[in-house]
Amino acid sequence: MTTTERAAARPACAAVATGPAPVSPPVIRVRDMRMAYGGVGVLHGIDLDIHRGEIFALLGPNGAGKTTTVEILEGFRQRSAGEVTVLGTDPARGDDAWRARIGLVLQSWRDHRRWRVAELLRHFALYYPAPRDPAELLALVGLGEQAGQQVDRLSGGQRRRLDVALAIVGRPELLFLDEPTTGFDPEARRDFHDLVERLARDEGVTVLLTTHDLAEAERLADRIAVLVSGRIRAGGTPAELARRAAAQAEVRWTTADGTARRERTEDPSRLVWELHRDTQGPVADLEVRRPTLEDTYLHMVHREDGAGAGDEAGAGPGAGDGNGNGIGNGNGNGNGEKEA
Repeated sequence: MTTTERAAARPACAAVATGPAPVSPPVIRVRDMRMAYGGVGVLHGIDLDIHRGEIFALLGPNGAGKTTTVEILEGFRQRSAGEVTVLGTDPARGDDAWRARIGLVLQSWRDHRRWRVAELLRHFALYYPAPRDPAELLALVGLGEQAGQQVDRLSGGQRRRLDVALAIVGRPELLFLDEPTTGFDPEARRDFHDLVERLARDEGVTVLLTTHDLAEAERLADRIAVLVSGRIRAGGTPAELARRAAAQAEVRWTTADGTARRERTEDPSRLVWELHRDTQGPVADLEVRRPTLEDTYLHMVHREDGAGAGDEAGAGPGAGDGNGNGIGNGNGNGNGEKEA
């Protein structure tokens, strides 16, 4: 299911900035969040609104502040300044009941290696008031045949599936995914994407995804924010970000004498029409490549050195888009431990 189809199938709770603000309060609300280590600023005024049932991707190069941002939202790190609420609570004061409403899929952890898969999942289920059935959950994530297997004998992809099962056994309202498909083969990655979409679409789970896989972000995310040097440079739907990219569309074709041609243009439709008019027939090997999310991302990252004041997060609700415009108003494993 595409992002557009998923959005249409869901309640009207994942609107982006271009639509009306939803009635329900944001699951995650951030205003002017700042963080400094030893006087050195890491986050410089982050604004975000993320709503129920939305899959939101936070992108950025290493060192951009993604981990710091997510750890503050998870309640594992205290911010220096700003207002933050997650599920209606300041995460700095979140208790065990609050944590039970959150699921975490961390980038890497190697605890519980001697447990058997089903035993570990049943153990984690004891921490929640209304957990999923462990056997059904193992089948859901594709680990039914590994139920009796020792955790340290799982493959990398199987271990990530177990990570997901542990994160959602307590029926979380909010799911944090940090590089979730690392080590997945293509089939496992597709199955995982389908699972995340079902959680958001059918159960209203809100998902905050951090990934370096831009294709994954484009496939899953309803909205995306690009974080660079502690500031949100741009935000919106994948399609909006692609349209906002400075990169022009590229048109390729082969002329009548067999010469391969390539031209960049902001109006590819007009160029194709002109080619058809001039050749008075089909244009050989015609290909139109429009800007992708990757083009947008690379443009935002490379623009960092020349960024001006407009790169601050937008005033008022929502993240800045690189021009000072807000993009907000879009629609732990619960035992309180952070696996490391």
